[in-house]
Amino acid sequence: MRLVILGGGESGVGTAILGKKKGYDVFVSDFGKIKDSYKEVLIINGIAWEEEKHTEDLVLNADLVMKSPGIPDKSPIVKQLRKKGIPVISEIEFAAPFTKAHFVGITGSNGKTTTTMLTYHLLKTAGLNVGLAGNVGKSFAWQVADNNYDYYVIELSSFQLDGIVEFKPDIAIITNISPDHLDRYDYKYQNYIESKFRITMNQTEKDFLIYDANDEAISEWLSKNKDKVKAKLIPFSLTDEFTEGAYLKNNKMEVKINQEEFTMETEYIALEGKHNLKNAMAATSVAKILQIRKETIRESLSNFQGVEHRLEKVLKIQNVQYINDSKATNVNSVFFALDSMNTPTVWIVGGVDKGNDYHELMSLVREKVKAIICLGVDNKKIIDTFGNVVDIMVEVNSMVEAVRMAQRLSEKGDTVLLSPACASFDLFENYEDRGRQFKQAVKNL
Repeated sequence: MRLVILGGGESGVGTAILGKKKGYDVFVSDFGKIKDSYKEVLIINGIAWEEEKHTEDLVLNADLVMKSPGIPDKSPIVKQLRKKGIPVISEIEFAAPFTKAHFVGITGSNGKTTTTMLTYHLLKTAGLNVGLAGNVGKSFAWQVADNNYDYYVIELSSFQLDGIVEFKPDIAIITNISPDHLDRYDYKYQNYIESKFRITMNQTEKDFLIYDANDEAISEWLSKNKDKVKAKLIPFSLTDEFTEGAYLKNNKMEVKINQEEFTMETEYIALEGKHNLKNAMAATSVAKILQIRKETIRESLSNFQGVEHRLEKVLKIQNVQYINDSKATNVNSVFFALDSMNTPTVWIVGGVDKGNDYHELMSLVREKVKAIICLGVDNKKIIDTFGNVVDIMVEVNSMVEAVRMAQRLSEKGDTVLLSPACASFDLFENYEDRGRQFKQAVKNL
C-alpha cells in the first residue's frame, strides 16, 4: 500500500512515522519548505520526501493520501487525486484505527483550545492514561505510533473533520459556531456549520454530544437534523436549566449527568469570563461522563492556568494591564475578549481578514475602546467600520511600534488588548509568533 502524505509539518511527519511502522510504502510531498527538524526525522526513519514541489508521478500513484489540514481542497494536486478516485483523508482518520483508546473530540469556532486543555487537565489530574492531540500538542498519529494511551483528548478543526470518513469520538463537544475560515467554504456559512457537525456523524447511541444550547447555529442545525444525531445530547447554558446537562444557578455551576449531580461556586473556577464558564461546563460534563471524582474536578477547575495567547495577562506597567489574546483570529473571539474588559481599552487589531464583519463588535467598541491600533498590511475595513466610533485610530507596521504606541495612548487603570480578529500571516509566522512578539515588546517597554 502506497501512502502519500501532502505536507511535511507536524501532522504529516507524524502520519509518516505511523505509516512506516504499519508497513506502508510512505512518501512525503510538501509544496513549501520542510523544517530541518522534520527533515531529520524523515531521514532517520528512512522515509522518502520532496519539498517545494508535488511531483505528479510520485503523488498520483498513491493508494491512500493523507492531506495536512492547511492544504485546501481547491489545490490542483488534491483536485487531480480526487478526479482519479484516490481517497484523501485527514491524519485523525488515518491514525484512529491503530489505537484502542477512547476519544474525546472537541471542535468549535472559539474556546476549543481552552476546553481541550482543561479537559486534558481534568483527566490527567484524575490519573487517567491520557494523550493530548489534534491542533494542540504533538501529532495524534505520532502519539499513536509511540505511545499506548487509554484516552485521547483531541482538538479538531473543521479542516480535520472534512477529512474523516469513519472516525468517531466517544464524547464530542461543539463549543460554539460562528463564521470563520469562510474562504475555505466558498464563503457559505452553512458549509462551515455542516463541517463542524461531522464530529457527530458516526456517533452511536452509546456516545455523547456536548454542546452550547444557546448557540444559534448549533440549535438551528440540531432542530433541522434530529434524525442525523444518534448520540446522547448533553447541553450546557448560562441561562437555561436542564434535567440533564450543565447550567448556572445562584452563582453555582451545576452539572447533572446519569442521575449524578456536581455543583461548584463559580468564584472558585480559575478561568475568568462568561465564555470560560461555558468551557468549564463542557469539560466538567466530560469528567462526569467518565465518572471522575468530584474532589478531583473541583481541584482541577480551581488550579487550571489557562492557555497561552488566549486572554493571557502579560504584565502591568504603570498600572496598565497588557493582555495577549493573539489566538483571537476571528470576530467572535474578539467579542468574548472585549466583553470581558472592565476598564478603558486600547485595542490592537488587524492581520489577514478572512471575510470578517466587524459590525457585531460595534456596541462593545463604543462602550469600552478608547483607541484602536491597526496592525496589518491592509486595515481599510477596520478603519471604515470604526473610524467614526473611536477618537484615536493609528496604523503601525510592527509589533514593537504597536506596543510603544499603546503605551503612549494608555493611562493609569487602562488595559492594552492584543485581540487581532484576523489571521497573522501578513506580518508573522503564526498567531503564536505574533503573541510572543507582543509579550517580548511589552517586557522591553
